[in-house]
Amino acid sequence: MEIAGKKVLVLGLAKSGMAAILLLHKHQAQITLSETKPLDKLEHQAELEAMGVRLICGELPRALFEEEFDFVIKNPGIKYTEWFILRLQERNIPIYTEIELAYQLAPHHHYLAVTGTNGKTTTVTLIYEILKAAFGKKAHFAGNIGVPLCEVVYEHQLETEENHYIVLEMSNFQLLNIEQFRPEVSTIINLTPDHLDYMRNLDEYYASKTNIYMNQENQNVYINNLDDQNIQDYMAKYKPHGQVVSLSMQHQADYHLENEMIMYHDKMIMPTSDIQMVGRQNIQNVMIAIAMCEMVGVKRQVIVQTVKDFPGVEHRVEFVREVNGVKYYNDSKGTNTDATIVAIQSFTCPIILLVGGKEKNLSMATLKKNLSNVKQVIGYGDCGKRLVDDLVGEKGIVVVTMDEALQEARKIAVEGDVVLLSPTTSSFDQFSSFEERGHYFKTLVQRLQ
Repeated sequence: MEIAGKKVLVLGLAKSGMAAILLLHKHQAQITLSETKPLDKLEHQAELEAMGVRLICGELPRALFEEEFDFVIKNPGIKYTEWFILRLQERNIPIYTEIELAYQLAPHHHYLAVTGTNGKTTTVTLIYEILKAAFGKKAHFAGNIGVPLCEVVYEHQLETEENHYIVLEMSNFQLLNIEQFRPEVSTIINLTPDHLDYMRNLDEYYASKTNIYMNQENQNVYINNLDDQNIQDYMAKYKPHGQVVSLSMQHQADYHLENEMIMYHDKMIMPTSDIQMVGRQNIQNVMIAIAMCEMVGVKRQVIVQTVKDFPGVEHRVEFVREVNGVKYYNDSKGTNTDATIVAIQSFTCPIILLVGGKEKNLSMATLKKNLSNVKQVIGYGDCGKRLVDDLVGEKGIVVVTMDEALQEARKIAVEGDVVLLSPTTSSFDQFSSFEERGHYFKTLVQRLQ
């Protein structure tokens, strides 16, 4: 991709926008930044001005979107239904996310791409640990896990390097404007309802996930989770072009379970008892990580040892503390109903479930059917009452803050119970991110006496 002299509009700064700007500036692009924050609130203002970036802050002037740009880099959080995005599309100006930009500048590497509704962060983190054990400083992670791919390319000068190993966690937002991005190995972990506040409908959301393999060729591999029927339905509509390797915990497949042993065809890889993480869902995450790493040539003994040593990921059914025989778990990353179901199914003991946050308009019908070991539901935040009403009605407890929710849980809990924070929705009513929410919960638990 030749960038020198190109006129580029960056929509939204944040972390991904800044990473894209640094990479664009390195390659001598003419950059305009459009940011809704006023100029005096803009992070990195002095640095941006020193680079010669044209700053349009505090408003979205219509004249800006009538200018000539060679392409646009869009923050993933900006909806494609916004008037200015529609206008750019009308004018046939290419719109990319920072991942597409980074890939086009640094294509000569081993890209492993993971998407799905739940389990992405755990799977990607484990894959990265395996790659790091195998390839050292040539292993990287990026994407929705919190590190822009542009940042990785910029800091490690990957435009001029070859044969690094990069695992990407990819949201559907990042997959909507893929043009050339082609991972060597890809997978969709699962497909369940989410982001209906962003996407026009569920079909659009599911279809966007299949973009992860749309550019793959014969030498590339797609790992197919046979246990998810939604994936099979959408693969039938949008067929992969590369090799397909199957995986299942329930059926015969290339990678499968047999007597609680993870198998590849008729060869045993490892027993599930060697996995530290709780819950059946994590066996599947481990199987996917094994398959993807083997497809890029990692030795099996390296994979197995890394899996054995892997404790799990923060904010994913994370054990926090035991107080008076009651165990407290942080699943702040549980931002949809399916994630919460998975968290609940990790336990057989009685659960006091904490839910709530910003409304995402998700149906509670399926979650309601999976509350057999939940002794109480406590709701907090903007949609806490709606969630409690839909799940258990008047039997539930509704409060305002997480602090109050935890105090109510403590009153109810007895020895042998689990108090589980698995909100089922986003954090943006009272917290800036699921990470902040999870850290706050853990702080509250540590203060319990």
